[in-house]
Amino acid sequence: MTNLNGTIAAEPEPITLDWSRTALVIIDMQRDFMEPGGFGETLGNDVGQLVRAVKPIATVLQAARAVGLLVVHTREGHLPDLSDAPPAKIERGAPRLRIGDPGPMGRILIRGEAGHDIIPELYPLDSEVVIDKPGKGAFYATELGDILQKYGIENLLVCGVTTEVCVNTTVREANDRGYRCVVISDGCASYFPEFHEMGLKMIKAQGGIFGWVTDSAAVLEALAA
Repeated sequence: MTNLNGTIAAEPEPITLDWSRTALVIIDMQRDFMEPGGFGETLGNDVGQLVRAVKPIATVLQAARAVGLLVVHTREGHLPDLSDAPPAKIERGAPRLRIGDPGPMGRILIRGEAGHDIIPELYPLDSEVVIDKPGKGAFYATELGDILQKYGIENLLVCGVTTEVCVNTTVREANDRGYRCVVISDGCASYFPEFHEMGLKMIKAQGGIFGWVTDSAAVLEALAA
């Protein structure tokens, strides 16, 4: 890809990115969160709330692939022996099925199980990076930082689920590491629409304290230009 800049209409202000130093990061678009029978539903959530993010992400993913952006997919999940899953996480709340329990898509939130994998609509290409993470943030206990440094990445286009949990956590981690984060609002979703709205407001508040917020149309326009 040639070294070209693009300006994205965003809040709190437009931002110009060097595409050669920009990666698309798609957070946790996994069957365990997106489909009935997965971890999200066992917590009592309406997984249908997350479906709205799929099409906007798919359009941006297609455009990112076309121009040669680095694409990173993340998956939250744990080793089969649960050695990387703190007891406090496993025991929290009162889900119908806990992490590691057998479910309709295999053991809940366990690496290698069908439910842990990414939904077919957004499935990674063999050439794309897949980060398996044991926590909410994509930088904690993963190789993400090393990979971004290897490719000279300075800017992140971030989308995925859920807005207020794994997306927000990753953006905050990235901000502390010096990355410019642009969050794609319609490419994010939450089981709780009010949390989605507030999660985006937190990112762009106070002059963009954690980053910028845009939408998929603005990203597509900037990439096309």
